[in-house]
Amino acid sequence: MKVVTMGVHVLDVLVRPVEEIPEGQGATLVEDIRMTAAGTAGGTALTLAKLGASVRSAGAIGSDPTGDMLVQLLKTAGIDTRFLVRRTDTPTSASVLPIRPNGDRPSLHLLGANITYGPDDAPWDAIAEATHLHLGGPELIGVDTAARILSYAKDHGVTTSVDLLAPGALGSFEQIAALLPYVDYMLPNEDQVLGFTGEDDLIAGAQKLLAAGAGLVAATRGGDGALLVTPDGTETVPAFAIDVVDTTGCGDAFSAGFLRGMSLGRTPYDSAVLGCAAAALVAQGLGSDHGDFDLTGADAFTAAHKPRS
Repeated sequence: MKVVTMGVHVLDVLVRPVEEIPEGQGATLVEDIRMTAAGTAGGTALTLAKLGASVRSAGAIGSDPTGDMLVQLLKTAGIDTRFLVRRTDTPTSASVLPIRPNGDRPSLHLLGANITYGPDDAPWDAIAEATHLHLGGPELIGVDTAARILSYAKDHGVTTSVDLLAPGALGSFEQIAALLPYVDYMLPNEDQVLGFTGEDDLIAGAQKLLAAGAGLVAATRGGDGALLVTPDGTETVPAFAIDVVDTTGCGDAFSAGFLRGMSLGRTPYDSAVLGCAAAALVAQGLGSDHGDFDLTGADAFTAAHKPRS
């Protein structure tokens, strides 16, 4: 599996646990502060690499210390970063995430260079050489650019997948409609399906994505697992019962596990199980890169742990 993970790359600064922000100049002690690579491209790249894929990242970051740290974290994970373009006039995207004791993660986010990525930046030869192209956050680079890149991949026999970044409340169908005919696997969360399609029902929203051209929708539902929607029907995939530390990167880990499973010839259901396992492994620690596991370890976790009832 040779993957280009294109789109949103973020440096996350995570602080845990945070029950409240001190007032004024107040201070409080915490248990852990970490920095990790993240984003709908960067975070997915981390778990894909753990699961045995050969991964190249493509996107826009700044020529700043934040970008230097992001590149180093990706390289340490075994990811090829040569196709990350460095901007001199725009900072690297970053988030500060105060993690609550129950694992919830409000976010303070800087969009940064992600929104500057365009067709002139795309590594066209690398896309054509890949087996998979995963595009994270197409709404940030514009539907026309995203559709051009995805259609090029499809023309070269590359399997394509898309995940969204914006919350559903900020989405619209016009932001994604033109790229859907070139998407094999659409991997949003439930909120995004509803927000981007304008539907009130998850299945109806997923079916609207299929009707517009997407081949399959695997929508994550947090602690409720995932919903698979194909032209043949729907399947519910439960999450695993774990003690959650931090949900940062769980959607990206699910995407990686699902894509890896499909690349191995597994069924969509079994691929979604692998996605849920990867998400569960990441959720037991702090940050998108948590967990010292590989494909064998993720499959062993699946065999040893029960799904939520």
